[in-house]
Amino acid sequence: MENFGSWSVLTTNFLVVLYIALAGVTLASSILHLVNGKWRYQVRFFAVATSGLFPLAGIMLLVLLYGGENTFQWLSHSHTEGAGHSLNAWHDYTFLVVRQIFGFLAVSGFFLLFIKYQHLTTVTDSPAVHRRFRNIALLVPFFYILYGTMVAWDFEMTMMPGWHSASYGAYQFVSMFHMFLAFFAIMLFILMRSGKMVRPPKPFVMNYLAQLMLAFTILWTYFYFTQYLIMWYGRLPEEMDRFNAMMHYDLAPLWWVFLTLKFFVPFLTLAIWTPNRHNPAVIVMVASSIMIGTWIERYTWISGSVDPEFYHIPMTSMFDIAVTLTVLVVAWFSIKTVLTKYGLVRA
Repeated sequence: MENFGSWSVLTTNFLVVLYIALAGVTLASSILHLVNGKWRYQVRFFAVATSGLFPLAGIMLLVLLYGGENTFQWLSHSHTEGAGHSLNAWHDYTFLVVRQIFGFLAVSGFFLLFIKYQHLTTVTDSPAVHRRFRNIALLVPFFYILYGTMVAWDFEMTMMPGWHSASYGAYQFVSMFHMFLAFFAIMLFILMRSGKMVRPPKPFVMNYLAQLMLAFTILWTYFYFTQYLIMWYGRLPEEMDRFNAMMHYDLAPLWWVFLTLKFFVPFLTLAIWTPNRHNPAVIVMVASSIMIGTWIERYTWISGSVDPEFYHIPMTSMFDIAVTLTVLVVAWFSIKTVLTKYGLVRA
């Protein structure tokens, strides 16, 4: 338990890396294909390049599962005589390990299959290939939602045994989708400014991403407030305890910071002053706010599941900084390798 605060940083980094890999296929390729968004041709290969993060996410998942009690603080209670009776079947650790590994392999494999058929549709006009590609695209969002719900439950919601929210799965994967849009805007901006893109997207792409970021800002705020309102209005003290611990005590600064970064900054910037949605520099500023806010949000929910003595303010230790910088460097190198391999950027 004494290492839980530091391992919460690793868990947070894992979730960020995992969802960037997942959302690259889900949003910019599958969904845009299904709604016949014409601008998908501008971004689809750049988006699926985030699949290069799957190996990193898989390694981080194994490390977290190996960490046992360091990752899942409730596991230490299950070894205490009499305490294990309060944990339900979902907290069986063998079951957790199996479902997480199987879920990761199944989803990453299916998403890579989507990428394979997306490539095939560019080199062949075979009706069978295009039909199979469409069918795979139809299933991708379902995989994202089902797998995202399981990840949200295991790594955040059930960290505090007995606490639950009917909308937590949607709240978490919408939040991470929000973060991916921000990451993708930053990624495209950096690549376009580098001058190394073989076929740079048209300028309107940044405007479209800004509009989507604004839309998901509003959607995230809805889920954020909905689960709180139900528990507060229903006067459910056992559910409100977790909110109160994060909103009013040691984690309070983090709670209000991520709310500001994920709602007030993007909403006030993109909704009130429309020209900002056409300004790449402003869009990147808002995207950076969303990414930082999402990272803090994830850490707050994970670490806030235990007493204050077992966590700390993130980035106040060398472990936090070293792990985060290492993940950042490896992640960027992984995506850049895929972009270079498929001729999207010049080496």
